[in-house]
Amino acid sequence: MAVNRVVVTGIGICSPLGVGVQHVWNKLLQSGSGIVSTNDLPDSERYDSIPCKVVGIVPKGTGTGELNESDIVSTSERRTMSLNCVYALAAAKEVLECSNFLDTISASHSSRHRTGVCIGTGMVDLEEIVQTGTMLNTGLYKKISPYFIPRILPNMAAGHVSIRYGLEGPNLSPSTACTTGLHAIGDSYRLIQRGDVDAMVCGGTEASVTPLGLAGFCKAKALSTKFNDEPQKASRPFDIKRDGFIMGEGAAVLLLESFDHALERKAEIYCEILGYGLSGDAHHLTAPEDSGRGAIACMKAALDDAKLEPDKVSYINAHATSTPLGDRVESAAVKKLFGSHSSVLSVSSTKGATGHLLGAAGSLEAAFTVLAVKYGVMPPTLNVESTETEMDLDYVPQVSKQWDNCTNRIALTNSYGFGGTNASLCISQITSI
Repeated sequence: MAVNRVVVTGIGICSPLGVGVQHVWNKLLQSGSGIVSTNDLPDSERYDSIPCKVVGIVPKGTGTGELNESDIVSTSERRTMSLNCVYALAAAKEVLECSNFLDTISASHSSRHRTGVCIGTGMVDLEEIVQTGTMLNTGLYKKISPYFIPRILPNMAAGHVSIRYGLEGPNLSPSTACTTGLHAIGDSYRLIQRGDVDAMVCGGTEASVTPLGLAGFCKAKALSTKFNDEPQKASRPFDIKRDGFIMGEGAAVLLLESFDHALERKAEIYCEILGYGLSGDAHHLTAPEDSGRGAIACMKAALDDAKLEPDKVSYINAHATSTPLGDRVESAAVKKLFGSHSSVLSVSSTKGATGHLLGAAGSLEAAFTVLAVKYGVMPPTLNVESTETEMDLDYVPQVSKQWDNCTNRIALTNSYGFGGTNASLCISQITSI
């Protein structure tokens, strides 16, 4: 069966580094950080008993790079949705406006019918559940919102985007922990490849930085607690002093199209997606399998899907969350799969700047990988000062790096999630039109 080539023609970002692709990309390349202290939050006292005091929050306001909710939703609309839906709508608005795709979907019903949405979230609105449960337990049933259930359903971000823009194609919402965002993009890639649709609005969104969310991950001993007084140093993928990840929030949404569809509407093409790989560790609820077999399997599957040998890849945007075990296992997996070629690979984790966006992490990092491929610059890993002896890859420490050592820029971006669910996406510079 003939398959369609799939390209990326738009990006929308709402993240701890800010809102808007160009603003966020520039800040990332300038080694900026979006990590702050919980003491700086409006409700900081609610976090007092929690050991981790560091988070990544989407900046709110009316300034450059800040999210003004009233630009995205009305007061009445806001009552119907959780914050993760607002983030998804903000990212979708940018991607559809900046790609000029709104003109396409407004031109004909056929275009709307052939465009789908796949936006996932890792965790439902914990704050909504806590508050509603408290109301019910204290006899305040009448005050419970009729929108309580819609506000906690994990597919509602995709639903709101579909409804707002009249997108009548497939409407999907994966929820695969920290692999959610990358699964959403990879699954959308497959739908376009098969010819089921012409375009997909896809990615991940997350808004679980709440006292309960932070407390839960702290109890699982997953979060950093050693850098509470130096928030911007707390997320340190691959560094020898890493002691856990930093919770972040936000959304990233990509517009994928078939190559022919993008050409027909004269769209700007950022890159081409060449391959998608998935695997399962079948090992443990939260810990990666020590040999890295799951990570190796999904990267190899992505390369096999792309029909590429490992030595064609020169950059990997790693999942590396800043946990002692996870970063070591991913590094070892890269070295095992790529062999001697790993000595010339560059491997960075942008979580040093953003924290870990859980269900939105994979889509944000895919967006960064797309931009790296398009513009020929590899984003840095913040806070890498020294590493264990066996972790000797080029982690693009502290500052960005020009990507000028190959004729065709090809990258992988990886995501791994609780439950042992893994994905890898192979992204290439567009080489022929």
